[in-house]
Amino acid sequence: MKAAVALLVFALATALPADSLYRLDLELTGQSGAAVRFEEAAKGPAMVSMFYASCPHTCPIIVTSIRLIEQQLAPEEREKVRVLMVSFDPERDTPEKLMTVAKDHRVDLSRWTFARAEPGDVRLLAAALDVRYRQLPDGEFNHSAMITLIDRDGRPVKRTSRLGEPDPEFVAAVRDSVK
Repeated sequence: MKAAVALLVFALATALPADSLYRLDLELTGQSGAAVRFEEAAKGPAMVSMFYASCPHTCPIIVTSIRLIEQQLAPEEREKVRVLMVSFDPERDTPEKLMTVAKDHRVDLSRWTFARAEPGDVRLLAAALDVRYRQLPDGEFNHSAMITLIDRDGRPVKRTSRLGEPDPEFVAAVRDSVK
């Protein structure tokens, strides 16, 4: 079975563009506790961001900002866009904690995934998404806030660090991605 999965990953990787994030060999654990490959969870077009569940400030604003972007879309556009939130605090962000965050924000779990990864994979994804973070002595994190739009092939096509009011250029890129 493992050989078949490795062969499938190789086949997908060779068919993907060089800048595809799907080339990253990342296994995530979603809010339901199930293992999911990054390329399945972020099956584009998708808005991808990183966060941590116990964040008291920026991370809830990231989630709200993505929801505000979604509100700018027509229902048929919104249905075609996935959202993937990956924690950079895998030690504390258990699937149960991730599910609590998802429920607290009342997101559509048919399109949204809150996930965690192993620490090395978190660093790899953060670098690919241009997200910088570091854990502080008190356990909190200092981090950048970035939302990345990836296309169907996993290529980053637009990024925004604008939180609160949606970035019109980013919304336009999301709309273009679902055409």
